Amino acid sequence: MRVFLTGGTGAVGRLAVAELVAAGHDVSALARNAERAALLEELGARPVRVSLFDRAALTAALAGHDAVVNLATAIPSTLRALRDSGWRENDRIRTDGSAAVVDAALAAGVGRLVQESVVMIYPDRGAEWIDEDVPPQDVPRNEGNLAAEANARRFSAAGGAGTVLRFGWFYGPGSSQTEEMLRQARLGFPLVLGAPDGYTSPIHLSDAASAVVAALGAPAGTFNVVDDEPLPKREYAEALAAAVGRRTWLGVPGRAARFLGPRVASVVGSLRVSNGRFRAATPWAPRYRSAREGWWSTVAALA
Repeated sequence: MRVFLTGGTGAVGRLAVAELVAAGHDVSALARNAERAALLEELGARPVRVSLFDRAALTAALAGHDAVVNLATAIPSTLRALRDSGWRENDRIRTDGSAAVVDAALAAGVGRLVQESVVMIYPDRGAEWIDEDVPPQDVPRNEGNLAAEANARRFSAAGGAGTVLRFGWFYGPGSSQTEEMLRQARLGFPLVLGAPDGYTSPIHLSDAASAVVAALGAPAGTFNVVDDEPLPKREYAEALAAAVGRRTWLGVPGRAARFLGPRVASVVGSLRVSNGRFRAATPWAPRYRSAREGWWSTVAALA
């Protein structure tokens, strides 16, 4: 396929570009400056200097492509994430940016769209499994992701195949959040928020990238992309601590969410998310079954 990628220089995007090229796809990717264009060329993609919000320019750039993959984000640092203002640009990308991508793809006659979203839009369900039939929470902190998903559905309603990938919490080499978590873990305080028996559903960056490739053959619809085995937060913290050779850890009770702000409340809750629907619809399977294996691999790779 001829594939156009936004967010191709991000933590997931870089790996996705490499995976797409390795799979034999002809890849073009949005580049905001010369440095990022050079990185995309090194990865085997054709850089295109265009704004995510310029519908006319995007339409011209997408002409002749079979699929567009929208991975554009602006995830803030942990401290900035405590404030709603820290998410302003990411929300704009999710709302206005996804709308521009869909408009341009429809105008250019692109047949397939893959849109990034997150599992953190689900409500806390304790130890119950969460699949794609569970309605997401319609709350202000989810507006950006819900808008992006709505644009993907709009693309399908107009005759295209729109596939939404709801990713778990990213971790792995190349993620600034991962480096921050590892620093905390080496101090003996893995940064894992919420009740110890609450669940977390992460996804290693390399497994997220391979899911992007698999999504090009998936039917239209919404799919969860997470580890096979979500872990209770106590076990997740222990896996992180063990990977860096430490034993102690410190969590923050779920009730502390009211002090940390609504954005953090989404990670304090318990999300035991199933990837069964995506595994049934595609040949995809995560390389790392759980964070136990994934954190060991991440630390080894960074060492």
